[in-house]
Amino acid sequence: MLMVLVGPTGVGKTDLSIRLAKRLGAEIVSADSRQFYRETAIGTAPPSKEQLSIVPHHFVGTRSVIDDYTAGKYELDALPLIETLIARDGRALMVGGSGLYIDAVCRGIDEIPATDPELRNSVIRRFESEGIENMRLELMRRDPAVCKTIDLRNPQRVMRALEVCLTTGKPYSELRQNFAKHRNFETRTAGLCMDREELYQRINARVDGMIEAGLVQEAHRLYPLRECNALKTVGYRELFDYFDGKIPLDEAIRLIKRNTRHYAKRQLSWFARYPNIRWFSPNKEEEILDFWTFRLLDF
Repeated sequence: MLMVLVGPTGVGKTDLSIRLAKRLGAEIVSADSRQFYRETAIGTAPPSKEQLSIVPHHFVGTRSVIDDYTAGKYELDALPLIETLIARDGRALMVGGSGLYIDAVCRGIDEIPATDPELRNSVIRRFESEGIENMRLELMRRDPAVCKTIDLRNPQRVMRALEVCLTTGKPYSELRQNFAKHRNFETRTAGLCMDREELYQRINARVDGMIEAGLVQEAHRLYPLRECNALKTVGYRELFDYFDGKIPLDEAIRLIKRNTRHYAKRQLSWFARYPNIRWFSPNKEEEILDFWTFRLLDF
């Protein structure tokens, strides 16, 4: 069985997953797309070296930010690993907050055609010169259906959808069939949640801890690579604006906290779509184990 533990950033997935994995005798397969990259050891809050030594982890710090790593590639890499772990141990534990990557393993990614590099560059140049609003309007004209399903505030999502429309001449939504692919294992998903204000306080405190641990210095080292997709994320975008002189440092920190809270809210909205998810407080370790081991079936 594949046991899946999801939840928003800051809710406590890492500590709990290690305790659960030890009790289950399972290895952890990370589905946190921000933690794949070895250069972002502060800004993405990956498990520490001590935590990694307690339970075997996969897909933590295994890529470079210069790599173009997608959910589709993750599906191809993670599936054989999970099947091997389940064949050997009877179980594997997938943990993360990146809904698209979790869907890639549990449901599969639609086969969307690659876009021409020159077309992609032209879309990027257009975004840089015009901003996102005109691109949103064109996407709404070409594919109103997809605009209801993607985050229109995320430039990467908007540009990708528009690229596909321009490449194929078809609406992106027509190519996203959302048919679940067959998997050779059963999946049970537990979600972590807590009071919204408590979660936001934890997020704010964690950002303060990252700043004290050297996030500004880490971002400065990565500044020459700022165009990499892996760095177009909360915690780095705001500090890059600070380095560019657009905002002061205290404003960058405030925006990191705010944008991380917004990201957590979007994560919760994504996972709320899962039909068979069971929600737990992070302190309900025994109940989660019961759910995964079939002792708790009333869902």
